[in-house]
Amino acid sequence: MSDTPPDRLAANPNSPFYDEALLARGIGIRFKGVEKTNVEEYCVSEGWVRLSAGKTLDRAGNPMTVKLKGPVEPYFRDVEQG
Repeated sequence: MSDTPPDRLAANPNSPFYDEALLARGIGIRFKGVEKTNVEEYCVSEGWVRLSAGKTLDRAGNPMTVKLKGPVEPYFRDVEQG
């Protein structure tokens, strides 16, 4: 596997950007220099993240999200620990 996370990744299995193997490996996200743990989707090239808004769900049972723009820095957690 590459040590560079993908440009875009989603945690929702219904998304075309979902990748179970990468999510199982463990990806961390820094947004505007701050570690975020509630990221549902991100895109580095477009500069945005979708964060879950608490425990609220939409009518399809998916988490409600808020899209924020700014610098996004994804990294693999296992690389930093090793």
